[in-house]
Formats: sequence, C-alpha cells, structure tokens
Amino acid sequence: MKNKWYRPVRIKSFSALVRSKRFSAIKQGISWLVLASITAILCIVISPVSATGIGQPEPQPAAIETTTANSSPEAWVKQGKTFYETGQYVNAVELLEKAAQAYQTQGDTLKQATVLSNLALAYHQLSLWSEANDAIAQSLTLLQPESNRNLSTHHLNVLAQSLTIQGSLQLNQGQAESALATWKQATALYNQLGDKTGELKSQINQAQAMQALGFHRRALQLLKQVRQTLDNQPDSLTKAVGLRSLGEVLQFVNDLPQARQVLDESLQIARQLESPSDISAALFSLANTTRQQQQVEAALDFYEQAITAAPSPFIQLRAKLNQLSLLIETGNHQQAQTLVPQIHSQLNRLPLSDQAITSRINFAESLIKLVETRHGASLHQDIAQILTTAIQQAETLEDKRLHAYALGTLGHLYEQTNQLQPAQELTQKALIQTQAIEAWDSLYPWQWQLGRLLKQQGDIQGAIAAYQGAVDTLQSLRSDLVAVNSNVQYSFREQVEPIYRELVELLLPKDETQVSPEQLEQARQVIELLQVAELDNFFQADCITAQPVNIDTIDQEAAVLYPIILSDRLEIIVHLPNQPLRRYTTFVSKTELESTLEDLRQGLTQRTSLRFLPLARKVYDWIIKPAAADLAQSEVKTLVFVLNGTLRNIPMAALHDGDQFLLQNYAIALTPGLELLESTPLTEQKLEVLTAGLSESRLDFSALPNVKIELQQIQSFMPGKLLLNQEFTKSTLENTMGNVSFPVVHLATHGQFSSEAEGTFIITWDDKLNVNELSSLLKTTDLRRTNPIELLVLSACETAKGDDHAALGLAGVAVRAGARSTIATLWLVDDATTADLMVKFYQVLTEDKVSKAEALRRAQLLILQDPKYRKHPYFWTPFVLVGNWV
Repeated sequence: MKNKWYRPVRIKSFSALVRSKRFSAIKQGISWLVLASITAILCIVISPVSATGIGQPEPQPAAIETTTANSSPEAWVKQGKTFYETGQYVNAVELLEKAAQAYQTQGDTLKQATVLSNLALAYHQLSLWSEANDAIAQSLTLLQPESNRNLSTHHLNVLAQSLTIQGSLQLNQGQAESALATWKQATALYNQLGDKTGELKSQINQAQAMQALGFHRRALQLLKQVRQTLDNQPDSLTKAVGLRSLGEVLQFVNDLPQARQVLDESLQIARQLESPSDISAALFSLANTTRQQQQVEAALDFYEQAITAAPSPFIQLRAKLNQLSLLIETGNHQQAQTLVPQIHSQLNRLPLSDQAITSRINFAESLIKLVETRHGASLHQDIAQILTTAIQQAETLEDKRLHAYALGTLGHLYEQTNQLQPAQELTQKALIQTQAIEAWDSLYPWQWQLGRLLKQQGDIQGAIAAYQGAVDTLQSLRSDLVAVNSNVQYSFREQVEPIYRELVELLLPKDETQVSPEQLEQARQVIELLQVAELDNFFQADCITAQPVNIDTIDQEAAVLYPIILSDRLEIIVHLPNQPLRRYTTFVSKTELESTLEDLRQGLTQRTSLRFLPLARKVYDWIIKPAAADLAQSEVKTLVFVLNGTLRNIPMAALHDGDQFLLQNYAIALTPGLELLESTPLTEQKLEVLTAGLSESRLDFSALPNVKIELQQIQSFMPGKLLLNQEFTKSTLENTMGNVSFPVVHLATHGQFSSEAEGTFIITWDDKLNVNELSSLLKTTDLRRTNPIELLVLSACETAKGDDHAALGLAGVAVRAGARSTIATLWLVDDATTADLMVKFYQVLTEDKVSKAEALRRAQLLILQDPKYRKHPYFWTPFVLVGNWV
C-alpha cells in the first residue's frame, strides 16, 4: 500500500491547540486524569455514573517497538507513551504527532498507523473527539487492505488493537451499535491470530456494548461463555474484568446472589494483583448490588471503600454520586448535603466527555430529589446551571441522546418550580429530539412529563394525548423494559404505574357525571394494559399474551367490576351483560381507602374478633353499593373483579352490606383482566387430578397433618395420581406430568405469594420452587397435548405479610403456569379447614356440574354455616378463584 500523506488533525500544530480557547476550557481537568491500568491493551472501568454502574472500556496505547535515540520517532513514541501513562496528555500528543509525521515521511505505514491509534487515545483523554475520530480513521485506512490473507502476524495484531481502540471511542461517544460491530471485527482477528487473551478481552468489550444497547440477556449469555474459558486460566486482570462484567449483568437481570458471588471473586483477584482501578470498580459494583438487595449500610460501606481505593478523582466521583443518591433515597439528608459541595467541585474539573455530561445529569437529578424533600430549597439556581452546562457540552459532542435527556431534566426542574411554559418548551424539545434519533426507551418519560404540564395548564385533551402516547410507547417497549430488573432500569411503581392511573384520572374527570362511552372504554383498556405491564414486571419477561375478549361471549350471567384507586376517589367501571359500560364514583382519598383496606385485612385474620365487620361494611359501601341496584336488576349470578393495588389483598367475598356477606348473594372470581382470560369452560369429560402435598414438616415449615386426609378424600371423588411427602419431589412431579395429562393439579403444601417472582414459591419434599420453576414443570404437559391445565389448586399458600403487591404473585402463578383457573388462599388457614373446604369443592364440582366459581361459593357457604367455624370469615374468605370462572 502507498503511504498516505499525514496531517495533524484539525490544527497545524499542538502548540496552537494549547493556545486555543477550546483547550483552555478543558486544561484545568488534565492534571488529575490518571490511567486506571497500563498493563493491558484494554481495561474496563465503570464510567457512566448511575445507580447501576455499567462499565465502559478504557483503552491503552498500542505497543510499538522503540529505541533510545534522543531525536528519533522511536524515542518520541517511547517518551509519548510515558507521558500518556502518567496522565500528561498534552505532552504525549505533541510527541506522538511528531512521530506520526516522521513515520509518514519514512514510508513506514505500520508504525505510522500504530502511532495514530495511540494519538487517538491521547486526544480522547483531552476530550478532543473530532481529532480522535480522525486519527483512528486514518490509522485504520493505513492498516486495512482489501484482504488480510497476506498480512503479517504483527500487522494483524496492530489492526486488531486499532479496532479495539476505535470501539472504545465509539462507545464513549454513545455509538454502542457501531462499537459492537467494531469489536466483533477485533474478536475475529484475535481468533485468527490465536490470541486467546485478546479474544477474551474483545468479547468482554462486546458485552459492554450489548449492555449499553439494552441487550442484557445477550450480554449475559456471552459473558457466561467467557467465564467458562476464564475459569481454566490463572488469575489475571482480564479475568477480574470479565468476572466483574458478568457480575454487573447478573445484577441487571436480578440474579443478585450470583452477582454478589461473582463480584466477590473479581474483587479478590484485583486485590491479589494489586490493581487499584479494578479494586475500586469491583467495590463499586458490589455497592450497587447490595443496594439493590436493600442492604443500605453494606452498600454505603462498599461505596466508601470504592472511594478510598480509587486511583483518580473521577473514579471517586462515580461512587460519590451513587452514595449521594442512596443517602437521599433513604432519608439521610444531612449526610447527603455534606457530599454536595465535594461533588460539585469535582464536576467543575471534569474535561468534556459523555461521562462528564452523564455525571452532571445524575448529580442534577439527585439534587432535584433533595429539593423535593425540602432539604435543598436554595439549590434551584445551581441545578439549572449544572444542566445548562450539560446541554452545552452535549451540543459540543453532538450527542443527541444526552442532549435530549439534559433538556428534559431541566424541563423537570422548571416543572418543580412551577415555571410551566419554559418547562413545556424544554420537554417538547427533548421529546422531538428523542423521536428523531429513535431512542424509544427514553421517550415515555418526556411524554409523561408533557402530559403533566399540559394538565396543569388546563389542556386536558392535549394531556390525554400525551399520556396515551406514553402508554403506547410502554406497550411497544414491553420486551425491552422487562429485560432488566425494574429496580435498576426503572422503578415500576414510581415511573410506570402512575402513568396508567393518571391517564385514567384524566379520562374520568370527577366534575363530570357524564363521560362518553369511548372514554369509559379507553379507561377500561388502560387498566387492562396496566395488569399486563404489572405481570411483565413481576416475571421480568415479556411472557403475557393479551387478546380482547367480549365478556358477553363468556358468561351472560356475570358482571365485571374494575375498581380503580385514584388520588382523591375510587372509580368503578362496571360491565353488565349486553349493556354499555357504566361508571360509579366514590369520593374517598387514596390514603383513607388504603388505610381502611389494611385494617380490614388485619381484622379478617383475627378469628376471635368482629372488628372487621364495620370495615367490611364501609368497603362494601365504597365498591358495591353504588352499583348494587343495577347489579340486582341485571340478575347476574357472578361478580368478576379486576383488582389492582391494595384491593388485591382483600377477599371481595367478605364485604358486608349490613345483613349478609357478598358471597351469600354472588359467586365471586378474580381475573387479571379480560384480555388475559382463557375463556374455554371446564370440559365435560371425566376429570383426572394430580394431587400432591406434604403432611410432614420440611425446610423449616411446619407439618400439615390434615393434608393426607384432604388428598385421599379428593382421590375418592376424582381419579388420578397421588404424590405424598417423599414422593412429592421436583423430579417426580416433572416425570409424572410429562407422562400423563392431568386437567386438574392440586398441590397441598406450604407456599407464599409475593410481589416478586423470586419470593413466590411452593415447597416440595426436597426443594423450594419459585413461580418460574413451577411454571416450567406445569408446562411439561404442553409437549403432549394442546389443552392447558383447567384448574390449578394451591391449598396452603399465603400472601407475604406487609407486601401490598403480594397478591400479584397469585395472579402471576395463574397466568404464567398456563392454567385457565387457579384457586389459592390469601392467608394461611389451618389445614383442617382447608381439607373440609377442598373436599366440598370437588364434591360439588363433580356432582352438580356447576361453574368453578359457583362450586367454590357453595363450598365456602358450607364452611360459613358450620358451627365449629363460628361463621368467622377468617376460615372461608381467603380462598379465591383467579382466572376463568365458568
């Protein structure tokens, strides 16, 4: 290849750069920039300061042979590398430019290309992105002929190193997709060279790019392959980095115990090899993981250790920023305020980079939260200046995503200070720019913010359109949003759920008694979509398929009720057979409603007290009484509730009108939503049942002696298979269901429903099965037949105490297991009661040929009328039917 002419990038000499205005703006930050590591071509540091601490790669200069001649290009390269490694980037650039010009004059293409790649790194450290990009592009132009076939091993190695550097520059400029493609090329070259270490490093880099793109599952799969190779190698910095990257991805996908273990391994290796940057990085990731585990003191301690171990102020800064956000989150406002001036001072010394912009936005967001707690009322002007600087820097770097995010965050600040017009203008700019770059994952917060601003200014129709846009965006992003843990990427209850509820509030204005049928239907659909989003979030997987269902085609004698908790009222949307939707409004604050529901829940579980009765009457008056006359006139026999929030923890059967419980007038069922409903009724065929359970104490759970009686009596009504105690293992259950098709599965064992999938489980003789594992076992039958399980009964489970979203786990079991119906309990009832009720349920179901909801109602009424249970709802109300009720 002919030598290309070389020109210094953008400027004629480096001395001109030193004198330029652009350089003076960043010069103050150079003195404290120190390389994290100089022993590898590429090392990973965790750069964007966020609650998650996802790592980004920081490259090292490519190797080049040097001599000791005082005025030779080799000497300039050697001295330039020394300057680079000690953070003297100005001097490094000046010498590397001279060397590149000299090699170009000599016609030494390979050395010229190597120096140019090193020069790109030095420009990068000075945040001269255009110059860095031009230098690496020239390097690659010199290195890449039409074919690699006749190139020397050294040439290919330099090419791989230059591609590695280019990928780092791309990722640091927000070009994650390009970085991923570049690092794939580098990986292929290292593979061709047989350089296993280089290949591993390059695969780790790919995983970092995948994380930046949101492909966390793909990153996890790749890093697990990397770990298999690393496990067979001696300890090295590459191994420490690979383990840390794996730990960070495991944290993202909510495998926190495994993440903690892997990060501990990374820390031990980094300490053994005495690498301060890797020690600090591992401590930082451990802090984020323990924070996610809600171990606040441990997290704060890890952040403090990361700050102490950090070899540079910037690495300290990322830990301080996360420490600040955690202190604010946990109410340690005084301690948080002591960090503010320290962080502010360090931010002002940062050179221009996407990391600096991200840090400023992160800092501003924490300060906004501090202001919201009324502990930082005087900070508004400082926050505005921080964000204005971030906006200007993003414009300079032409990073449109960060520019949009900074604009939107400044808009949020103005929203907080009631400057609505400038807040709206900034938000609209953020929204338009986000749409232009197709950053859909960043779109819905600005749509939501715009909706709030329009609502405050009285533009209700505009607000509805903005909110609906946010909901539509969330629906289109379902698979992406649930790919990571909700506590990391977004808090569902704080950042997603309110969007749906606030949209319903706009669609059902409290000062209008007449709402159009279209608005009522839209409100109903929004609540259905919220149910789907909650279940996706629960499972951390896009596993829910929703299809519109007309209730009139399912059951002509059922009414569906949607009670919706809003800030100042309870809205109830009711669908009666062959009638348009109806709306009923009860004016009660969310605080009073939730407090009453909590008191009612406690009262229902106190079997010797009647304190529940006035509370059950009050809740009846709020939910049922407004529609009672219409329900009676329509002659419906079943009430189907689509519940949300704390309403899920209350058995609707226990509501009382002053004379009777609701159950005494109606069969009752729950469903996550009609659009999630399998509408096929229980088949007329003779049903076979798989019964399994534990009567003996296992895994620290008490014995259930009546389970044996319960299962044996059920077997007398319905033929099937019985697995008791030692026979009830995970493997036996899997084998049994794989060999025989059972329409009914009855599991009588301890278990718990929680608002998290990992906390929803049942106990077998030898194991604890969470909801995902249970689902996999139950679905083994799908391989042998097309019909799902008609009925899944979990007769000794309970919802987690103190968890206001725990009953979501009950609905989650029903949906994920693929069962058309599930019967379970909201609290743990003594096993004698459970045995009596379950036997009566199956007897009615098989002999009277009624719906599942009616069979459960009759069984509950028999318990209610039994004197030994004193008619207390504690004994019969916790049994609920979820899913198809016919």
